[in-house]
Amino acid sequence: MEDNILKINADVRTQANEIMNEYSGETLARKQFSPEKIDIFNASHTCLEALEEYRFLKDTEAERMLPGIINNPVQQVIIDPDPDDNAKTQFSKPRNIGVVFSGGPAPGGHNVIAGLFDEMKRFNSQSKMFGFIKGPEGLLENRYIEITAELVDYHRNMGGFDMIKTGRTKMDSGSKMELALTICRGLNLDALVIIGGDDSNTNAAFLAQHFKSSGIKVIGIPKTIDGDIQVKTDESKVLCATSFGFHSAARAFAQNISNLANDGSSDIKYWHVCKVMGRVASHLTLETALQTHVNIALIGEELADYVDQERMAKSLEQGGQVDYNAYGITLRHLSRVICDIIVRRAAFGKNYGLMIIPEGILEFINEIQVFITKLNKIIADYNRIHDLDFHRAFPTLNEKLDYLRRISQGLVGKDRFPIWNVRDDELFNQLPGFFREGLLVERDLHGNFQFSQVKTEKIIMDMVKEYLDVLREQGRYKVGILRDDYVSLMDAAGMDPELFAPALFKNPKEKYVLVKPDIISLKTLKLALVNAGMLDAEDEIPQIFINIFRKSQAEFNIQTHFYGYDGRGTDPTCFDCCYAYNLGLTAFHLIAGGATGQMAAIINLEKDFHKWQPAGIPIARLMHLEERKGRLELVMEKSIVDLESNAFKVFKAIREDWVAACECPDRFRNPGAIGFSKEMEEDRPLTLRLNALQS
Repeated sequence: MEDNILKINADVRTQANEIMNEYSGETLARKQFSPEKIDIFNASHTCLEALEEYRFLKDTEAERMLPGIINNPVQQVIIDPDPDDNAKTQFSKPRNIGVVFSGGPAPGGHNVIAGLFDEMKRFNSQSKMFGFIKGPEGLLENRYIEITAELVDYHRNMGGFDMIKTGRTKMDSGSKMELALTICRGLNLDALVIIGGDDSNTNAAFLAQHFKSSGIKVIGIPKTIDGDIQVKTDESKVLCATSFGFHSAARAFAQNISNLANDGSSDIKYWHVCKVMGRVASHLTLETALQTHVNIALIGEELADYVDQERMAKSLEQGGQVDYNAYGITLRHLSRVICDIIVRRAAFGKNYGLMIIPEGILEFINEIQVFITKLNKIIADYNRIHDLDFHRAFPTLNEKLDYLRRISQGLVGKDRFPIWNVRDDELFNQLPGFFREGLLVERDLHGNFQFSQVKTEKIIMDMVKEYLDVLREQGRYKVGILRDDYVSLMDAAGMDPELFAPALFKNPKEKYVLVKPDIISLKTLKLALVNAGMLDAEDEIPQIFINIFRKSQAEFNIQTHFYGYDGRGTDPTCFDCCYAYNLGLTAFHLIAGGATGQMAAIINLEKDFHKWQPAGIPIARLMHLEERKGRLELVMEKSIVDLESNAFKVFKAIREDWVAACECPDRFRNPGAIGFSKEMEEDRPLTLRLNALQS
């Protein structure tokens, strides 16, 4: 190989290098793009104005643990038209600022650093920025680099967190926070900016409390592709409509899913089942559904809110008692809902389709959530009591199941009413082996069930397949045949299509004809023809009728896809480039204004750019107690899909059109690839645009 390379002449080598350049034209354009700045950031000086009208409930545990920042108000960045000399000196003094990526990557992270860096240097060229390598772990291990203009320029508008890497280490002890403080003091930091999700902003709040007496400011940045960082006041005023990275990931997923729509519509034999990230909330599923108009999109929050009205009415009629089992959808009922759409589409010749499900859909299924909650508690208690890891102590599924069985029989512990009872054991053992094993997988660092490690789509689709088999045997799941095709086939075979149609089809005059429900085999096909007087009992079935029967037989074939890491690593949209850059600018102005324990935010993000307002939101007021690893911990609250929002209401109103179970073309929408033209790109996510509509 090397000998062949050496034989290439210099001119060819030069041309080859140009062709193989790592920078495409698109990449070069990205690196040179300058995001638009909110007009306030063109001012020579700003200050912070407290917005006391924005109120939040105050969690008593947050008040106890975060007394130094719990009373922070919402602060908006405003132009300071007439700063005095002291204000000018303080604002423009040289600063050392540390920055940390925390948690999974999200498109736009590099632009947060770019915005912060540019603004820091604009006001004082002597200021320095230090990036801690591999996230909080680097902070605790004092591993950092000085971030330079060259480094920032290399990563502008590009995806990933590779500038300084990221990590998931938690600041979950006083000793860790004290070590972090020592390291920040050693670098003479004025501020630390933590770019991350809800857990990372929780870290930021506790660090802000711990650092407060030192004078080192701590600012959080809302990052997560899941879109579950959204902030509303007690009066439902939206202060943070979404996190950066959400739009880019949704667009990346939507483009891939749109490609599958093209594929499915071409070979018309597969249902493509797409699982997208979103453990606790279904924001990505909703946004990608709005982007693509898929046939089925399951919103977990809606399933959790489900009430079986038929079952409820029946129970009230029979005994006047409320049947509480009617609340919350079951896996079995969910499979029936999916099957109904599949069967209806097949009747119009569309035995294919596109479905999106959120990664954490099982968390919204009541029967599964009960198992998860109980198993989380059992695992956490075992780890605490025995000072051993449950998964190391019981490495195989059978060993885990045996331990659960002993709990249900009262052989472990002395509880009169064990958390895992005989009924739990019976129901759990009815689940498929791979699913039971999935429910017992090792929890993540935060004690959460790792839905991404469970083949959620397999669990649901196996139940769908099982019920479709029943419907097929009942003659209810059949593929509709275009009547014109039937006529052509019959004419080619020398048969009278009008004569035989009533014997074969239940709707012989319609555009798509369906073979009668009682014709489910060649034997029943012959019987139908004999009973109609079209065939003698001793005759063989003509091949044309066998061909038509086989065309009507429905086979359910699926292809499964998981969209997550590809969306985390995609290049940011223009929206996320601009949003993230302005978050970086906001972070600097919060620091310069003396804020700490605040999360940088853009109020009016759901509106046109000229209405955007930079602000700081008190993280402590967003905290609440949540069960983690079997015990309550103070964490930042996640936001789930609001079923009363415009975006969901619009989705709910038009999704039946997307099913396209009729004599109509499919409604699939192609959102296009992520480009880099402000004229062609969406200016913000569709969910934000819909939610901004005035009712």
